[in-house]
Amino acid sequence: MLAACGGLLVTVTGCATMPDSGDVQAVKGVNQGDSQVRVYAVAPRENADPDEIVDGFLEAMTSDDPGFATARKYLTKQAARTWKPEESITVLTTAPDRDQADRNADPEDQGRAYPLSGRKIATVDARHAYQPISPAKYLTSIHVVQVPTANGKGKEWRIDGLPPGLVLGEADFLRNYRSVNKYYFASGEDWVVADPVYIRQRQDPVTRMDPVTQTVKALLEGPTNWLKPAVDSRFPSGTELQKGVTTLTTDDQSTLKVPLNRKADRVGAEACRRMAAQLLFTLGDLTSVRVEQVELQDSNDRALCRLGKGQAAEFAAVRNTDREEHPYFVDEHHKLMMLVVGGKEANAPVEVPGPLGKGTTRLQSVAVDRGETRAAGVGETGRELFVSSITAEEDASPALLSSKGAKPADRLSAPSWDGRGDLWVADRDPAAPRLWMVPGGTGDPVKVRTPWLEDDARIESLRVSADGVRIALVVTRGGDTTLQIGRVQRQTTGDEPVVSVLDLQPAAPRMESVTAVSWAGPSRLVVVGKEAGGVQQIRYLQTDGSTSASLVLPGLNGVTSVAAPHVDNVPLVADSGDDGVVRLAPGTNWQPVVKTGTSPVYPG
Repeated sequence: MLAACGGLLVTVTGCATMPDSGDVQAVKGVNQGDSQVRVYAVAPRENADPDEIVDGFLEAMTSDDPGFATARKYLTKQAARTWKPEESITVLTTAPDRDQADRNADPEDQGRAYPLSGRKIATVDARHAYQPISPAKYLTSIHVVQVPTANGKGKEWRIDGLPPGLVLGEADFLRNYRSVNKYYFASGEDWVVADPVYIRQRQDPVTRMDPVTQTVKALLEGPTNWLKPAVDSRFPSGTELQKGVTTLTTDDQSTLKVPLNRKADRVGAEACRRMAAQLLFTLGDLTSVRVEQVELQDSNDRALCRLGKGQAAEFAAVRNTDREEHPYFVDEHHKLMMLVVGGKEANAPVEVPGPLGKGTTRLQSVAVDRGETRAAGVGETGRELFVSSITAEEDASPALLSSKGAKPADRLSAPSWDGRGDLWVADRDPAAPRLWMVPGGTGDPVKVRTPWLEDDARIESLRVSADGVRIALVVTRGGDTTLQIGRVQRQTTGDEPVVSVLDLQPAAPRMESVTAVSWAGPSRLVVVGKEAGGVQQIRYLQTDGSTSASLVLPGLNGVTSVAAPHVDNVPLVADSGDDGVVRLAPGTNWQPVVKTGTSPVYPG
């Protein structure tokens, strides 16, 4: 028998041995990251006291129980009807703490209120979007009352007041949910943008959908509210899966057939191709299924179109991913150099043609465009921004823009290229902090609208995503240095482009200070920073601020910059101060590459 009514049955798959005797024990949560743990809710026992009812409900919320049917048994009939666990998730650092009820708080109240507390770190909304916050105190309550039993001959305690949605500790959240990228087209463009959301690891208790079907449903629902102003979906408004579809599986040709409702019946061939491309990119994140092509079907199960992964590649933000990416750096002579780091041993640096390499321009920082044909460099004093070819010799061009900052640290940041070929740089002049975008890397600089860049705020460094829709910003305000993700929006007024960076959201809310950042894929960042009271660390984070499954990387002292490739099979590189430029190949530790180099970057 269970020791308490609110106990949970826990099973772990894949273990070498399992106990075959002993009592079933009540547990309250699981180890973080153990996705093989399965938790089964246990219904309240007869004559359970109110403490057991509250504890049992909190534990039942962490289970995979279909429809949360067992969890609802702890609620009154009215509360069971109105509770909607699918509408939101509150994520705490650990499982919520339940205090004892104060029976004297309200003498006229025939029930009991149990305070719940914890440290809130994020919420997940009805669109599955993860929204982090700096850890903050969480305080709410659960109210229980006595109601007649089913046979009407007695009374039992049940919950009639509870927080909205689910309340989970981070470990239980990560056990039950996983991050996937949905993909939508950048507004007015022909390439896709990643939009991370969280779905259930296994069957969804409410919809009964498997992970593949959940992912498709989330894509059809449209982009998250934060990304929506900058992207478009090629699926007609109102497109859904056909009613009753809860499972989607591939056939022996690794083709996934997706039956849609009538809203998609009249889509044209080209629109259908783009719809299928969105699906292929989205399903590519699911390791549980191998999808080589998708077939979209109308409401009568007739094929609308079929598209393979190779055909979808034309819509990627970074194309030609089979071409090896090379890191670049600034050597001891302040010249641009290229590295070859893909083998077991790093090769000697390669001299780069053009004014920034073999020429006379002395550099402080650099950025190389995605095609590895041009580079942008900030001069040695930090005052001027230059652009030149790195594939051919040419004369040095005049500076594209200059800073009036009094000190080098108050002048131009390191530049960054997006996948459109536009160049970005921040002016850190305290008297006039601003963000610039140079169209095509050659046009007249455009002052980017940044309504949040005021008072004592300024941008210390930046990295633009390959799709050009998101920008990672290290921002200093009031003595704090934080990592923010901004949404890039573009429009044209007359002949003048209008570019804005809006709706900044924290990407590393638990880090007290951030030193450096680099994009490491469509929705992942590699970040250098410190948590409160901690030491410097390098770790992967998702762009929505959630913890990446890759977690913390091997330690490295004195890191001032870091650069990641777009694909996982190429080493990270970093500037580690006294050790110069170092690399981290998959499955190894940091290794020195160039003793006297600084400012390593990958294309972008």
